[in-house]
Amino acid sequence: MAGQKGPKKQPFWLGGAAASMAVCFTHPLDQTKYRMQVLHTRATMLSTLYRFAIRDGIPSLWSGLSASILRQSTYSTARFGLYNFLSRQLQSGASKPSNTATIACAGVAGGLAGMVGNPAEVVLVRMCADGAKPAAERFLYPNALVAFYRIWREEGAKVFGRGLSANIVRSVLMNVSQIAPYAAAKRALLSRTTLEDDIRTHAIASLVAGTVATTACAPADVLKSRIQSAAGGTSVMQVVREGLRNEGPGFLMKGWTPAWLRLT
Repeated sequence: MAGQKGPKKQPFWLGGAAASMAVCFTHPLDQTKYRMQVLHTRATMLSTLYRFAIRDGIPSLWSGLSASILRQSTYSTARFGLYNFLSRQLQSGASKPSNTATIACAGVAGGLAGMVGNPAEVVLVRMCADGAKPAAERFLYPNALVAFYRIWREEGAKVFGRGLSANIVRSVLMNVSQIAPYAAAKRALLSRTTLEDDIRTHAIASLVAGTVATTACAPADVLKSRIQSAAGGTSVMQVVREGLRNEGPGFLMKGWTPAWLRLT
């Protein structure tokens, strides 16, 4: 109708706020994922979850939550904001950006957001993985702010860049492998089945996208976690060589199940 306004656009930071609220419920899965990634065992998700819940108590599954919220406040907010900004720059009049442009925006936004969120990622990995380490090797950060201060004072600011390359790769893959498979799955469902463009189609397409994204990101996620959780400096190639020698190629998919459950 003439004079009728379109839907009101919401500020991008609401996406980061929603992600921060969501991790309050999904944090035990995140914590379990990180612990599985740094442990040199073949323990399953349920056995890992059960082992630490019995040893340290149910509330311990939320240890590191402050770092998880901080990470979402930086990484997710930057990811949404950068993607919105880039897609607007490529928008021509009323027409939306092409699929190729959308995927490119997602990749660039993911990579830049990975850089922004890397310091919080280092703190998050260390706080979540702490309980899986021997007592003498634990960092024992009480919260994310204290962790930032202690890392800065004890190890130097360069530690906040540890695992940056693996984190950028993971962030790019995460964004791209969510958008492209989602669009392809939705298009296939609408053209080859009797499903309509409703919540069922969105849910199935999201399930496909989540599965693809989790699988594509798993190797980079494992490498990032092992580099960031280490007290001393280590390189990607060192982690790869040690993992292949001691655990085999399967170590690159550690933590896949909790990561898939959290994302899907």
